[in-house]
Amino acid sequence: MLSLGKLSMLWSGLGVLSTFTSAFTNPVFWEDLADLDIRRVGHTYYYSASTMHYSPGAPILRSYDLQNWEYIGHSVPTLDFGSAYSLTGGEAYVRGIWASFFGYHSTQNTWYWGGCIDFSTSYIYSASSVTGPWSRLATINKCYYDCGLLVDDGGTMYVSYVYNSTIWVAQLASDAKSEVVSQQVYSPPLDVGYIEGARFYKRNGVYYILVTHPATSEYVLKSSSVFGNYTIKALASSLSPPISGAGNPHQGGLIDTPSGQWYYMAFVDAYPGGRMPVMAPITWGSDDFPALTLVDGAWGSSYTSSLPAVSVASPTGSDRFRSIGPHWEWNHNPDTSKFSTGRNGLTLYTATVTDDLYAARNTITHRILGPVSTATIKLNYSNMTDGDRAGLVLLRDSSAWVGVQRDSGAYTVRYATNITMNSDWSTANTGTTTASVSITGGSIWLRVTADIQPGGTKQATFHYSTDGTNFNPIGSAFTMITSWEFFMGYRFGIFNYATSALGGSVNVPLFQLDSGTPE
Repeated sequence: MLSLGKLSMLWSGLGVLSTFTSAFTNPVFWEDLADLDIRRVGHTYYYSASTMHYSPGAPILRSYDLQNWEYIGHSVPTLDFGSAYSLTGGEAYVRGIWASFFGYHSTQNTWYWGGCIDFSTSYIYSASSVTGPWSRLATINKCYYDCGLLVDDGGTMYVSYVYNSTIWVAQLASDAKSEVVSQQVYSPPLDVGYIEGARFYKRNGVYYILVTHPATSEYVLKSSSVFGNYTIKALASSLSPPISGAGNPHQGGLIDTPSGQWYYMAFVDAYPGGRMPVMAPITWGSDDFPALTLVDGAWGSSYTSSLPAVSVASPTGSDRFRSIGPHWEWNHNPDTSKFSTGRNGLTLYTATVTDDLYAARNTITHRILGPVSTATIKLNYSNMTDGDRAGLVLLRDSSAWVGVQRDSGAYTVRYATNITMNSDWSTANTGTTTASVSITGGSIWLRVTADIQPGGTKQATFHYSTDGTNFNPIGSAFTMITSWEFFMGYRFGIFNYATSALGGSVNVPLFQLDSGTPE
């Protein structure tokens, strides 16, 4: 990875940056990264996204060219919003972190993240470095729902948010620990309808709030004053997406380059994988409103870019769990006493006695890389105890897994499906084993290949190997659901839970993510 110093030398050597053109394709990153808030500091771009019930929350990604992204941290180290977020006092599925604000205050040299949790309270976190450590700064007893942050020219911080189907602006205190004043700034007309997803910007002395009419359109509010009056104009309305079978691009943000180019990055509903970021250039009209650059009236599948492509850490490859990297998130807060990492990889001790995967603590998850990718783990299972279940899961509100089960001292590799939730996210079915094979030896490799293209097969296949080379299919292909109500897309997950008693463990010395299907 290039250092900032080397990048400066690269840009200096290029001379006029706008003469160096590359291209980017959509989606810019085929992973589930919705409700984006994207910021530039110097020549570097930072991206924050929603995570709901996954912990740590609010991932931070970094890019030097708006097309190659890498995970570098999280703004919310733990979801300390109540016991349900740790699966000890209920569950918090489809709650937690979404549509939050993210930004940098240059004169304070401070990063801020803020969001409304459970429709009641807003939490603000801060850090002097974008990679952390992040910590909770303040709790504000009102809901900044679907909010955006603007640090004005003089350093005053404003938050745009949604309340009662209208757009409001709040001024924060200089330390961001309290609110100074707030007021309604816009009420949408009937022909626009309900709007949300407020993002706040300023350009050439003009204030802009981007809002979305879910899940089809994006509008821009514009005013010469931070508290209005605001006028409105459509930016994107029912545009054909650059991903076959996906929804319309909406709910995004603006970003500029050091040389003055502007882009709008949105997301598209692209289930079963989730909500994927797409980007298009914009220009500014004589009315000071932005306009999208379209290709034959649709969102382009690719565009030229004036930014030189800069490689970052690849999303594919192997992870030997010397530590938990920022591309991993737990299903709810983990029990930190029940796992370890180091030279031998990841060890998961059983943390819950249950027959319900959705109630089991310490399932660690990884986003699926589209359009098709394959996850493989090596699982050392000799320290499991009777009743334990451990393996690799395709996780959402309808799930399936391949894993090892120990009963009466004997081990089997199994394929389980029909693991489902009700509409209130309680467990409907704990699953059915449809295939099993006796195994010995203490180690096994487990593999899942998933096609998350909304216009693809939407199927996953499951395999196992006793030697790491020759893989055998197990069970039938699993068809992933495409409903949006769970919001988060499918993920790969590694789990270990007990059905009889705690005390067992498994070791995972390797996770391998590959693009496409195995050869």
